This record gives sequence, structure tokens and C-alpha cells, in this order.
Amino acid sequence: MKKLIVCLVFLGLYTQAQAQFGYGMTFSLDLYNRYTNPEDSLDIYRSNGSFLLNPGIGPKIWIGGNNFSVSVEAQATIGLFGLALSDYKGLGSASFPMIAKLNFGGLSALDKEGKFGFNIGGGIQYTKTELYYLSNSYEERGVDRGFFPTYIGHIGYGFGMSGFTGSLYIRYGRNSETKANNFNLGLQFDFNYPKLNQITDPESDL
Repeated sequence: MKKLIVCLVFLGLYTQAQAQFGYGMTFSLDLYNRYTNPEDSLDIYRSNGSFLLNPGIGPKIWIGGNNFSVSVEAQATIGLFGLALSDYKGLGSASFPMIAKLNFGGLSALDKEGKFGFNIGGGIQYTKTELYYLSNSYEERGVDRGFFPTYIGHIGYGFGMSGFTGSLYIRYGRNSETKANNFNLGLQFDFNYPKLNQITDPESDL
């Protein structure tokens, strides 16, 4: 993961001779997510899903220019009502995705002219299901959900300008050793400083 981040940063520096550097915040909302726990000896359904109420927030850093940038971000997300419909065990889920991204066009978000763009990236995510209210019957059977890692790929498409972006994303992760996986579909909003602070009213220049 560290080597990937270093390579992406140097790629950004090489591509953008006058690269800018900044920081920001990301906000997300999974419209749908599905998490599958690692295989174990228990004959119990391993997956957990959730619709709509899955907010996330986290910091980011970026480097690049108007049409291309590299960013590294981390989020903490929670699925308030994540559950398994087939055999209710408990409620809630939490995940911590850490992603390095290549951002193109509007999703670089550094140009004053609004436009569409896309990004691609990869990283690692730690996830936990049955976050609370684990039923006594499953607790007695030895169900103990801990955080599990998956290696994730990310792709997003959306609109951005002057430090702000909004995008629709798909994220999929898998761990071939444990057979754990995750799928996330949602919306993300990024606020990139100091570019966002440079927005001015054209009338103020008259």
C-alpha cells in the first residue's frame, strides 16, 4: 500500500509540472453496501447488507493540476441498520476504506470551469458487521464479528469545479485468503482546500 501511494504521488509530480498541493474532506453516503465475513467453521450466513443510511466522513490530501491529480483519503463509515435478512443476528456495520486515487477532468476539481470527470483507485478496507445488538442465541454459538481486511478497487464518475466534486462510485474488495468481500455503491462529495477558498464572486472584481 505504501509503495502504491508513493508511486502515484511521483506520477502526479511528473505529469503536472506546476503541481499544486492541498488537503480536504470527503463525505460519502452508501446507497447500498454488502459485506461478507471471512470463512469460519460456523455454519452461519456470513453476509450483511444495508440501504441508504450509511454515512461516511474522512480527510484527504491531494497533489496535481486542473485536469489531473493524485489523492489519498481515508474514511470512517457506518451502516446504521445493516443486517442479514436470512438470519437476523444483530444490527449495524462499520468500515474504514483507505484509498489512493487518480483523478481526471472535473474530479480533479482544480479548474474554475465546471466539468465532468472520473477517478480510479485502490487500497485496503477494514470492515465489521453485527456492530451492535448481537442476539444471545448467536453469541452462544460463538459468533464474534471482528474487523476484517479486503483489498479494494474504486471507480467514480461525477462533476467538479473550484475545489468541490460530487460523484457516483462503485467499490469492490476481496481477500482471496479469507474469502471475505465487500461491495459499495454510493455518492461522494469532496471539498479540496485551498482551492475551495479561492472561489470569488465575479462582481467583486468590477
